[in-house]
Amino acid sequence: MPSLKEIKTRIASVNSTRKITSAMKMVASSKLHHAQVAIENMLPYEHMLEHILKTFLVSTPDTDTPYDVVRPVRKVALIVFSSNSSLCGGFNANIIKMMQNTLEDYYSKGLTKDDILVYPIGRKIAEKVAKMGLKSIGRYPDLADKPNSETCRQIASEVEQKWLSGEVDKVELIYHHFKSAGSQILTRKTFLPIDLEAELYADNERDLSSNIATQKAQQYLKEHGKSSSSKPKENVVPLNDNFIVEPDLKTVLTSLVPKQLHLMVYTSLLDSNASEHAARMVAMQTATDNADDLLRSLNLQYNKSRQAAITSELLDIVGGSVNS
Repeated sequence: MPSLKEIKTRIASVNSTRKITSAMKMVASSKLHHAQVAIENMLPYEHMLEHILKTFLVSTPDTDTPYDVVRPVRKVALIVFSSNSSLCGGFNANIIKMMQNTLEDYYSKGLTKDDILVYPIGRKIAEKVAKMGLKSIGRYPDLADKPNSETCRQIASEVEQKWLSGEVDKVELIYHHFKSAGSQILTRKTFLPIDLEAELYADNERDLSSNIATQKAQQYLKEHGKSSSSKPKENVVPLNDNFIVEPDLKTVLTSLVPKQLHLMVYTSLLDSNASEHAARMVAMQTATDNADDLLRSLNLQYNKSRQAAITSELLDIVGGSVNS
């Protein structure tokens, strides 16, 4: 049985760890709020661009663009999003596992490591790609911590040129789609050739007004039929659907689709960034709760040991007085 001093030392150690996890949870919560604001500010542009593309596709479904040509897959590029740091639960492990499953899928189709290019966004995935001996195109550790639209545009433009020139035949995105603070969906999505209809009808419903991430809180809201979102949903109302296209629809789509590609990379980055902070917030909250449980157990054990020691001393005193 541990001594009182050992138990007291462990209580102090757990208390110190709890302070750290509690502070990290609050920091992650603050960063999550900023990430949610960034997504919310981007959504109106996303919705309007999707509306314009949808209108064009509905009016001329047989429009021929160079971005929807499906060809045999001999070279592949993967854009994979992870974090730079740990302590975010299974966030990075899930991304790495999905990337490995994707690689196995292509290996089974006859491709080799030399046929696959990886754009690693985040230090964790960059380290894994280097360890696996895959071809890595650039390193973007700063982008994982501080999302930047211009860098995303450059990545999208570079990948677009590789695809148009035939250097790669297919491009995929692997990231976490942020739905709410308590729900992040591991996603593998085709980037090129782009399927605009699939993108337009994708599940884009989000809850960006709440930081509720615990399972009990989510279950409570579900049972009581209340949404954790305090803001009503706003639909983007177009000013006019009767677009006048100059010089022609194919030229306009050739200009709009690269903007959509840029938006897909930037949205994936914002999703991954928000999902990382949400995962870290949940992990640190769980660690804090576990520390509280451990402290209660240690305090109970300390009190029992202390009471046993006092009782033993009393018995020794009483026994000594009787003998004398």
